[in-house]
Amino acid sequence: MNTVSQSRTQGQSIIMRRVFASLTLAGAFVLQGCGTLGHPKAPVINDADTQKLSHITQTLSDKHKARHASRHPVETLAFFGIQPGDTVVEALPGGGWYSQILVPYLGAQGRLIGVDYNTQMWSHFGGFATPTFIEKRKKWPASWQQDASHWGPGGERAQAYTFATLPAALEGSVDAVLYIRALHNLARFETKGGYLTQALAETHRMLKPKGLVGIVQHVMAEDKPDSWATGDRGYLKRSAIMAVMDKAGFEFVAESTINQNMKDDPQDGDVVWRLPPSLNTSDDKKAESLAIGESNRVTLLFRKK
Repeated sequence: MNTVSQSRTQGQSIIMRRVFASLTLAGAFVLQGCGTLGHPKAPVINDADTQKLSHITQTLSDKHKARHASRHPVETLAFFGIQPGDTVVEALPGGGWYSQILVPYLGAQGRLIGVDYNTQMWSHFGGFATPTFIEKRKKWPASWQQDASHWGPGGERAQAYTFATLPAALEGSVDAVLYIRALHNLARFETKGGYLTQALAETHRMLKPKGLVGIVQHVMAEDKPDSWATGDRGYLKRSAIMAVMDKAGFEFVAESTINQNMKDDPQDGDVVWRLPPSLNTSDDKKAESLAIGESNRVTLLFRKK
């Protein structure tokens, strides 16, 4: 294929992705309008902001873009109502997969704050969480801030903490808090130190009045045993998330099917990490895991009461 043809094909591909994003977003908000009668209306970002998100995602590495079809970052962030200039907290941002989109999108007038687990929680993981690992984890906030400074305009304003070290000055200053595949371990170790309770209490404290909480979480079917969905396998039940959020002082706003994958139907003993990208399973089951794809996830939006 010649260069002109390649360019045309790539251009058509981007256009189709944007069209698909628009259609998906429309479907998401229809779901909100039909399924959440009596609940507050979900925010809607404008076309210019959606286009900005789309453009940013297309400038990222091929490795990053390889997961867009499974993670739907443009549609997800738009559904959560994230806008340039917002102050956003991202729980457990890790190496910055979403952060690399959020920093340039929020821009010089916005701010991204990365928040890791309470350092004491890491000791409960066992195995990889050696004393050396935990000491290194204590340095994560400084390391992440340094990385964020290179991710775009506003990156120099990024801050990082743990759920145990968030400053008092953040109270009532945050527009949105994002928990993207970050709730299950907090729930898993809740009985060990109240880590989920702490995280949600800090979320409530940081948010402005009517501030938003966006959740993407690996989800277990409601008809499966509760013991399969305590977080230790990576899965939670939607009903459990709804209950804990209500108790913590948040009202349900909307739900989207953006990140749904009904091929993921975990059975007894199945963990979410059997699926891509981890593929932590036996060689004879990897083909089956690849055919399933990434996990089935709920995408939920809440607002501070």
